[in-house]
Parts: sequence; C-alpha cells; structure tokens
Amino acid sequence: MTGNQIEALVGMLATFGLLVLMILPSVIGIVRDRRIDRQIREARDGGEARAHHGKETQKSSDRSTVPSTATWYAEGRRSKKLVNS
Repeated sequence: MTGNQIEALVGMLATFGLLVLMILPSVIGIVRDRRIDRQIREARDGGEARAHHGKETQKSSDRSTVPSTATWYAEGRRSKKLVNS
C-alpha cells in the first residue's frame, strides 16, 4: 500500500467512526422505546387476561377516601370565611 492509500483508508475509517458515533444514540433510543412499548403491551394484555379469567377488578368504592390537598385547602378557606362573617 502506498501512502495515499493508507491516508484514504484512515480517512474512510475516521468518517465511518464519526457516522457510527452520530447514529448510535438514535439507535439506542429506538431500541429502548420498542422495549418499553413491548412491556406496556404485555402489561396491558396481561391485565385484560386476568380480568377476563374471573378475577374482580377494583371498584371505585374500594379506593380510599382520603381527601386531596385541594380539598384540605378549600376546607381551610371555607372555615376562615365562616369565622370572619
């Protein structure tokens, strides 16, 4: 190999390396997104399968009735209005 050929080979390898470095984050992101999509799909399908096999789903009346922060804030403001009037 002559000096020109070696120089061209080094240039091509450097260009290929930069191309890989630029594309690699995108490929990693695509693979990660597909894995997450698959996990979501499996969880959703598994949940539907459990619901269809006779297990009861949670009813809204089964949830706890702890008031939210907004409710506590609104109650505090109402009680102040009652005291002031």
